[in-house]
Amino acid sequence: MNGSIVGFYKVSGDNNSGRKTGNCNGRKALVKVTHRSRVMGSVPVKVLGQPKVVRGDHGYVLEDVPHLTDYISDLPTYPNPLQDHPAYAVVKQYFVDTDDTIAQKIVVHANGPRGTHFRRAGPRQKVYFKSDDVHACIVTCGGLCPGLNTVIREIVGSLHDMYGVTRIEGIEGGYRGFYSRNTISLTPKVVNGIHKRGGTIIGTSRGGYDNKKIVNSIEDRGINQVYIIGGDGTQKGASAIYEEVRRRGLNVAVVGIPKTIDNDIPVIDQSFGFDTAVEEAQRAINAAHVEAESNENCIGLVKLMGRNSGFIAMHATLASRDVDCCLIPESSFYLEGPGGLFEYIEKRIKENGHMVIVVAEGAGQDLVAESLRTNDDKDASGNKLLNDVGLWLSQKIKGHFKKQTEMEINLKYIDPTYMIRAVPSNASDNVYCTLLAQSAVHGAMAGYTGFTVGPVHGRECYLPFYRITEKQNKVVITDRMWARMLSSTNQPSFLNTKDIIESDMDEAPPTQLLDDRVVDNGFVTKETTVC
Repeated sequence: MNGSIVGFYKVSGDNNSGRKTGNCNGRKALVKVTHRSRVMGSVPVKVLGQPKVVRGDHGYVLEDVPHLTDYISDLPTYPNPLQDHPAYAVVKQYFVDTDDTIAQKIVVHANGPRGTHFRRAGPRQKVYFKSDDVHACIVTCGGLCPGLNTVIREIVGSLHDMYGVTRIEGIEGGYRGFYSRNTISLTPKVVNGIHKRGGTIIGTSRGGYDNKKIVNSIEDRGINQVYIIGGDGTQKGASAIYEEVRRRGLNVAVVGIPKTIDNDIPVIDQSFGFDTAVEEAQRAINAAHVEAESNENCIGLVKLMGRNSGFIAMHATLASRDVDCCLIPESSFYLEGPGGLFEYIEKRIKENGHMVIVVAEGAGQDLVAESLRTNDDKDASGNKLLNDVGLWLSQKIKGHFKKQTEMEINLKYIDPTYMIRAVPSNASDNVYCTLLAQSAVHGAMAGYTGFTVGPVHGRECYLPFYRITEKQNKVVITDRMWARMLSSTNQPSFLNTKDIIESDMDEAPPTQLLDDRVVDNGFVTKETTVC
């Protein structure tokens, strides 16, 4: 291991008094500490900034999350209040077994390695915070997304109703609110019913990130649990906050809850708000279809969210079955010539008399930039400002049919982007947000820190920050789901042989564990910015 091994211990997530005991999936197993670490007494202590990775038999890898006991010794523990909670009296097993982990891959080969696992979320038998000592805060960053208020409501409810915590504050206006805005006292009465409203009651913003000012504010206010809700850029900021908290040796749990309406967070099954977004997108598609079907030679063009990932457009298209063409950032397309978009539109109009096109906001940006000769301006979060591909495409289609053909067309352009972002979450997302919030609170009370929470194959897990900030989830255009979408619309793939070969090479499944983890099929490296 090139000098990175400093000792052995048995797999356990207990961390009580620094103990490393237990079993792995029902059997005792000695495992190696593969992160570089230094020894404090007999307990391996992770060096700041290094992954906390544990290896077991048969290719078992646990990508663990940090714990307060990793850098603060002799922390006292307390019985979990849930053991006396009347609502949990009917539960056969109150607490998650300390050795429970969730496999990242569920499709495996008979002789293949067991692969990467993550620590299972849920309440632990011992907690590292007394309820009366907890001073928690919640902050929301970045753009709006259905479900933000639900997550806020459920964090407050979980802290108060399950653990008896009474001091909970909302940080106004995103990251900058830590040092430039007032806080809002959050009680069950204040948050009651907010899940029925869109947006976030504590406000949000892009930018304003100043790590030292934020941690200074946390320290000065005596906050010891920080819940940060936001996308990959926000979670990168949360990771930096954790590192600074750890460097100062503060007894503060830093917890991330991933938020992105585009569903581009890797590893987890799905991001909250995505179901609601797809459902709301149906309204716009239905309206476009009604317009297109009711007018002669009419094209209904709908622009949906999807800066770098086309999941909303793809899923909304599959659900609708009224869409004739779906354009997403992952799949390039061209307008003119054989097999191009214009040829397909003309063919479809002649066959059906109408057509519906769905385009994700990040699709065709290379074509738009070349046509408009735009620059690379960025927003406050550091994200590149996108050109309006929907408006550009509608003008291009109109111009083509006006100049190149004798066919007269009627085009209706619909952009429901901000309407979708602002709606409250649906029933499915409300349940999902509840699970996320409760899992986050259980993790913080159990002393875990520097992690984000999310479902992996339907089980809530604690994930190290780097797993959701180093890569981005994208639609795999050589996968069966994209093929299903193509069969639904009957559109051309717009791919040539070179594109297919390159896509296969980029997205081929891994054959072995690399860099202490399985490289996920469909994930691509991305430069992440802080919201």
